[in-house]
Amino acid sequence: MRKIKLIGLDCDGTLLNDNKELTEYSKAVLQRAISKGIHIVVATGRPLTGIPKEVLSIEGIRYALTSNGARIVDMVENKVISECTLSAETARKLLHIFSVYDTYKEVFIDGQGYTSKEDLERVDTYVDTESMARYVRECRKSVENIEELLQEDRIRVDKVHAMFRDQDERMKALAEVGKVEGVTSTFAISNNIEVNMLDVNKGQGLLRLGKLLGVKSEEIMACGDGMNDLEMLKAVGLGVAMENAIEEVKQAADYITDTNENNGVAKAIEKFALA
Repeated sequence: MRKIKLIGLDCDGTLLNDNKELTEYSKAVLQRAISKGIHIVVATGRPLTGIPKEVLSIEGIRYALTSNGARIVDMVENKVISECTLSAETARKLLHIFSVYDTYKEVFIDGQGYTSKEDLERVDTYVDTESMARYVRECRKSVENIEELLQEDRIRVDKVHAMFRDQDERMKALAEVGKVEGVTSTFAISNNIEVNMLDVNKGQGLLRLGKLLGVKSEEIMACGDGMNDLEMLKAVGLGVAMENAIEEVKQAADYITDTNENNGVAKAIEKFALA
């Protein structure tokens, strides 16, 4: 059996249950893996400020790959290891595209998510669950106009994100995003679009971190459920899809574990890294 030295874990729909909580069982398994010298890495589309406190509080979780790999942070040293960001000009173009449609819009800058006061007040109309709306309200900073944050060209943006009410509008916007140079798009839920710098994804981020830590790709395991996890599962030695994952992710995985509601991540870690 291969030796797992690094495990990349998506948060929503993967490590966290549907209430956006980390169960005690999952926490205990993560602590066991850390005690054996395995690097546990949060690999999320969230900004750094959006990672749950109960995950960050686990002693030994040092690295976070945020905004789909745009930013890799050493949380112990409080420093950015790697960043692949969009220019302010490109971010403005993307916001202009999204503003044409009925959307909730936000930008991630230096690990912090920003949205307009107006959008934050109505975020619950763009998400399916109160737990998701609560997560957004708790960790986003609201401003009068997010485009004003991008007036200075020196500003660099980790990710631009939008959620839609109408799928036809989402597909039209996605086609327009595809014409913008130097970007790549993906999604984590069925009604959103996440835009990063070209070639940025969780897979490349994990490989980059693994190289810095002296860990080979075949020694990396990753768990995920959404389209923004697809490249991660394909890039590493052992890609694990959740039972609740979308079909494309399941097809790309080496193994399908239980759902996020039934501690699927913990069960996969026990099977492949702690057995």
